[in-house]
Amino acid sequence: MADKKRDYYEVLGVDRNAGDDDLKRAYRKLAKKYHPDINPGDKEAEEKFKEATEAYGVLSDPEKRRQYDQFGHAAFEGGAGGRGGFDFSGMDFSDIFGGMGGFGDIFSDLFGGGASRSSNSGPRRGASLRAMVHLTFEEAVFGCTKELELTLKDTCQTCGGTGAKPGTSPETCPNCHGSGQIRQTQQSLFGMMQNISTCPKCGGSGKIIREKCPDCSGSGYIAARKKIQVDVPAGIDDGQSIRIRDKGEPGKNGGPRGDLLVQVSVSKHPIFQREGVNIFSSAPLTFAQAALGGDILINTVDGDVLYTVKPGTQTDTRIRLRGKGVPSIHNKNVRGDHYVTLIVQTPTHLNAEAKEALKAFDEACGNAPGAGEKKKRRGFRKS
Repeated sequence: MADKKRDYYEVLGVDRNAGDDDLKRAYRKLAKKYHPDINPGDKEAEEKFKEATEAYGVLSDPEKRRQYDQFGHAAFEGGAGGRGGFDFSGMDFSDIFGGMGGFGDIFSDLFGGGASRSSNSGPRRGASLRAMVHLTFEEAVFGCTKELELTLKDTCQTCGGTGAKPGTSPETCPNCHGSGQIRQTQQSLFGMMQNISTCPKCGGSGKIIREKCPDCSGSGYIAARKKIQVDVPAGIDDGQSIRIRDKGEPGKNGGPRGDLLVQVSVSKHPIFQREGVNIFSSAPLTFAQAALGGDILINTVDGDVLYTVKPGTQTDTRIRLRGKGVPSIHNKNVRGDHYVTLIVQTPTHLNAEAKEALKAFDEACGNAPGAGEKKKRRGFRKS
């Protein structure tokens, strides 16, 4: 006697009021965990996978779910196909497993459900190409125009891109009849399985070239060195890319060209550091400037800026120069700020005159040599 089937809701781990999205999430999790391709040779995982698939097939169909809720497993006893009499052929797995790294294709092939793969013989967009451009710090901040010289493919003028010798034409592949795909159907542990593979005779193009073009050797395009102008937007940052439309590989079967992706490499600046749209740097102050205050020149990407230092400024004081940072890459009229850390410098080489002047200053501030000790002794004088 066969083992008693588990309740379908229990199999998926959902309650009886679960909606379509809850069912999909639950089944997707179980199928990904127990799929035979992930657990080769594991009979227990295989059985759990088939059990979850059967449960989802019933509960995801409103009519079958109604019958199951009313009659239980008895509603499907004696049916044809699938595990325990359940038929998988009407289920669309592409909606559940789309974007799961190939699971959509696996389930579409296994059960014949969902959208079929597109034919390789149809128009296909060309592949994207990648290149790199090097910028100075200032070029990245304000934008510029660069010129790259790259090897790009163009349509062969001799054959017009067909790949066939002039006076001849490509022929429809007799093996796949122009579809570019070979379909094979066979019985599997899940029922009827449909396997789709690229036609080995034409390589998926659907065409056979009997006599190849002598100039492009049947490829349909010729490689040539070309100069490409790259408009670098203001505010671009290191590691970002610029997309240039239709400068990539030629398309297949009349499809559009791919794009050229130009990655940006920005050189480091000896003074400035960048964080997003803000710039950071430091500026030196003499002891006198820090104590007395006054005007100093601060280096920015816009040139020197006059800034008034407040009297008594301490070292490591940070000031902000508004609007002196990097333009937003989305709006060059909006700029970040420039933050400057003021560093008070202590002189290391003093002549005699400077030393006397500093001593006089120190005494004027009440810091004459021994003054602190005298004050301390006076503080402990007995009455």
